Amino acid sequence: MKHVNLRRLLASLLALCLALGCVSALAENEDIEGDVVIYTSMYPFMIDQMTETLKEEFPNLNVNFFYGGTGDLQTKLAGEMGDDLKGRLSCDMLLVAEPSYSLELKEYGYLEPVEIDQPEEKLRFEYDPEGYWYPVRTLNMVLAYNPEKYSLDEVPTTYRAFAEDESLKGQISMSNPLTSGTAMAAVTALSDKYGYDYFTALGRNGVMIESGSTALAKLQTGECKAIMILEESVLRIRKEESSPISVIYPDDGVILVPSTVMTIAENKSANANLEACEAVTNWLLSEAGQKCILSGYMHSVLKGMDEFPYDSVSTDSLIEKDMGVDWNRCYQDREEIRARFQEAVTLP
Repeated sequence: MKHVNLRRLLASLLALCLALGCVSALAENEDIEGDVVIYTSMYPFMIDQMTETLKEEFPNLNVNFFYGGTGDLQTKLAGEMGDDLKGRLSCDMLLVAEPSYSLELKEYGYLEPVEIDQPEEKLRFEYDPEGYWYPVRTLNMVLAYNPEKYSLDEVPTTYRAFAEDESLKGQISMSNPLTSGTAMAAVTALSDKYGYDYFTALGRNGVMIESGSTALAKLQTGECKAIMILEESVLRIRKEESSPISVIYPDDGVILVPSTVMTIAENKSANANLEACEAVTNWLLSEAGQKCILSGYMHSVLKGMDEFPYDSVSTDSLIEKDMGVDWNRCYQDREEIRARFQEAVTLP
């Protein structure tokens, strides 16, 4: 009987400890209050999903997202900053497509450093050592085709062939690097690898510059043989629409784009709510936050996260194939790269 009572006592104590732990965690989140505005280039479906999740994690915090493509957000922020770079922004955080814009905003003095636990042990990708920006989701630029319209030997399996194979002329598509941050990252990497002649080849091969949704529609009809697109766009329609469109992981390398999270400096942000911004950043970089990222068909930035998006391949295997992007060049030479692309390729 004594043994039974002792077991019951231990079980009760364990249950009490677990309950106190849950209450403590909930209380910590309940302490985060006020408003936070986040400018982001994440797809609207992902914004809706993250909004609901953040409501559960931070019940007393009002988080509002503003969506725009990277180019549109850069234009909006430039207007808010003003020519003298002294303007207050209408946001508190940014979740943008790629790190080069983080380098720019840090240089302009618009960012606030945020501390996370052991980033060197936690993160798979580069981050700012002073805490001004961290990777939060990994996008993957790939090629795609429709196996119901063309066989694999009729479509390019390298980025080089995508631009140079004359049998593809007028039947290839990609996004606009003047407005898309991920497309800008891709053309930066490709011009590093193959020189500006790569842009000339794209233009000669009649690449169409259009949105991902338009390009995917042309794959469905067979109007396009291959497109350059984010992996997540293909994975989503494969799962949600049972589409046959398939990813090609190019033999000359994938282009991984670790998208960043940033907190705006207190004296230049909309709500000056640094405590909330830090809490949201740490949640995004937690296992729970990264599972939310995975559900949006993007790869995790965490070391040791073995899960990867639906119908994809392991993140570590992609890292081995990563072509790499020179983020300093993507920032410092941005206008030159855009100009050279615009000279070579017909834009809408």
